[in-house]
Amino acid sequence: MSKKLSSPITLCGSLSLHPVGLGAAMHRAAYAARDLPWTYVPFAVERADLGGALAGMRALGIRGFGVSMPFKLDVLPLLDQIDPLAGRIGAVNTIVNDDGVLTGHNTDAEGASRALEEALGSLEGARCLVLGAGGAARAVAFGLVARGAIVTLANRNDERGAALALEVGVPAMPWRIAEANGGSEVDVVVNASSAGMDQGEGPTPSPISDTALRASHTVMDIVYRPLETELLQAARRVSARVVRGDRMLLFQAAAQFELYTGQKAPLAEMDHALANA
Repeated sequence: MSKKLSSPITLCGSLSLHPVGLGAAMHRAAYAARDLPWTYVPFAVERADLGGALAGMRALGIRGFGVSMPFKLDVLPLLDQIDPLAGRIGAVNTIVNDDGVLTGHNTDAEGASRALEEALGSLEGARCLVLGAGGAARAVAFGLVARGAIVTLANRNDERGAALALEVGVPAMPWRIAEANGGSEVDVVVNASSAGMDQGEGPTPSPISDTALRASHTVMDIVYRPLETELLQAARRVSARVVRGDRMLLFQAAAQFELYTGQKAPLAEMDHALANA
């Protein structure tokens, strides 16, 4: 007697230098909530192997990949198509495989905006200082501008910061001012750089001085390893409102889920899984 074959498993995953389990926990919880025979695997990839990883995605029929720093710019020339929003941002954090055609998307913009809206309500007219000039900073800046925020950019390399500000159509602030007292005339401070991230040797220092923070601020750090960065600890010390990196992670993962499956993301189940992870 032949055995009944089980339903085929659809695979999604992530590409990063140092995988963590937060994304996997959320996606797996979402698949379970929607009764989908899917699973999610985080893959560790070196920059030199990125092209091979995408070739494997095509060959194995992997449905979707999340893309972490520092690969959000590197993947652009390796894809078949770029979603218009991702094209404007110039960075990809999500790849969808449609029968071997790889399309790059960016859900970081949506994730950052929704995380701040969760804390503030509307972003219309909110004065935001965005720190960084990499792929994540590009997404955050474009996303906030699209929501009506008044954005200023600053980066340790002033030239790179000014170049991104010109692309987004916003002013740039010299780093020496941002680092020391850049938050004095803004409502929101967003660290959209890797400063403060633990990449295996302990967290790096906060991107700006404690003196730049005010009780009136909302301070968001997109870093989620660790969740309580030095920047957020400093913000708490001055009684500022804090938005941790896991909130952006939740909302960008929900947008990824919807791109992969075509179904509405079960936010409550994903949030519960994230909290437990």
